[in-house]
Amino acid sequence: MLDNRQAGPTALRMQIGARLRLMRESKGIGRAEAGHAIGSSASKMSRLELGRQSFKIQDVLNLLDLYGVHDEEERAAFAGLVQEAKKPGWWQGYGDVLPSWFEQYLGIEQSARTIRTYEVQYIPGLLQTREYARAVIGLEHHDAPYDGLERRLTVRMTRQEILHRPVGAARLWAVIDEAALRRPFGGPDVMRGQLEHLIAVSEGMSNVRLQVLPFSAGGHVALGGPITIVRFAEHDLHDVTYLEQLTGARYPEGDEAARYHEIMDLLAIRAARPARTTAFLKDLLKDF
Repeated sequence: MLDNRQAGPTALRMQIGARLRLMRESKGIGRAEAGHAIGSSASKMSRLELGRQSFKIQDVLNLLDLYGVHDEEERAAFAGLVQEAKKPGWWQGYGDVLPSWFEQYLGIEQSARTIRTYEVQYIPGLLQTREYARAVIGLEHHDAPYDGLERRLTVRMTRQEILHRPVGAARLWAVIDEAALRRPFGGPDVMRGQLEHLIAVSEGMSNVRLQVLPFSAGGHVALGGPITIVRFAEHDLHDVTYLEQLTGARYPEGDEAARYHEIMDLLAIRAARPARTTAFLKDLLKDF
């Protein structure tokens, strides 16, 4: 049965979905038939099995009936986990300033054991200083009221706590394009503080691996935009590939997701090693 002792609500929902998918496939039942059993569709079943949508307890019980699971103890355990997965995450209190597609990613990120990310435009959100983040958010939401900007800033800073948990801190492996390091958000003082923060992280946080992809590395296949790959502590969950866009996000699967794993590996090979990255950042700091 599933173990929810360490899983956040999003990872727990994904575990439930993965377990139900295995049950369905073992019985040779298609998604359309399973969807019909809960008065829905194959597309909804896909979202449920991927953990992209919350379960209703009655839907889960109906699916267990369809899959031939009649043991009362197991059914009760499933119902308990569904109830646990319904508990709101802290980020859901900021729904007024967060688009729904990004709320979904935050749930994934907050359940992560390891995050690999590549950024070409900005410093990764998990590594931004408050002043740098305020400058970026102010540019992205220049017409938002002050309170809205501050609430978005609070979300960004709170996200970073996953790297500082006393137990089970997430690991971050970030590759940052040199362009992001040279783009002066907020002016010289803000950029100086941001670079000093990155240097401190690279030297003092063992759970963060930081690499710079310098211009000297030449062209590469990831010029199109940022890439994030999230891995969970729960072994029955597949990695999630996340591609953030201007007004939404994509979650590639299958062969496409595997290709992004290859791209991340190539970026890590071409980027400066962590020790060289620290030296690079110290040299760049002199320009600000």
